[in-house]
Amino acid sequence: MPAMIYLASQSPRRRQLLEQIGVHHELLLPEAGEDAEALEAVLPGEPPDRYVQRVTGLKLQAAVQRLQARGLPPAPVLCADTTVALDGEIFGKPADDDEAARMLARLSGRTHDVLTAIRLWPLAGQPLAALSRSQVRLACLSASRIAAYVASGEPRGKAGAYGVQGRAAAFIEHISGSYSGIMGLPLFETAQLLEAAGVIPT
Repeated sequence: MPAMIYLASQSPRRRQLLEQIGVHHELLLPEAGEDAEALEAVLPGEPPDRYVQRVTGLKLQAAVQRLQARGLPPAPVLCADTTVALDGEIFGKPADDDEAARMLARLSGRTHDVLTAIRLWPLAGQPLAALSRSQVRLACLSASRIAAYVASGEPRGKAGAYGVQGRAAAFIEHISGSYSGIMGLPLFETAQLLEAAGVIPT
């Protein structure tokens, strides 16, 4: 079995989740000149599930090219991407605090989808893929509560402008699906891919 995998993600939550299930990994991050954010652009009329799977595929391609260009020891490469969707509309990472507040106001009192796609490049064979879909219901949030949360800085860099594992847990009424998937890496599906690639025992 491979001694480790590469994680092509800057998310500390994904690192934490891999550590939780005992998977040794090293980061495979973009160079300073790489425009990783450009990969997350939404195509016109693109459904959320197709979007998140396409973006994850692009991230994996870029990561494998990065691995080969750097001449690093070969090992499986894992990528993931998470998006929030309400009524089919994609809520990505807010550009600023104002957009974060608008997102949260629209999610307030509603149930929305959280989709996380994962893709694994094994040492042999075709890339492996999985998709986790969960539902989250937020309580009705007052403008002052939204403002206080946005001021905490937590919404920055998070799809849908909130983090389930942080302060936002106080106004999440109900979750259906994968808690780790909502965090950014569905552990059940991830373990299945790692087993198929021979990274962890079956």
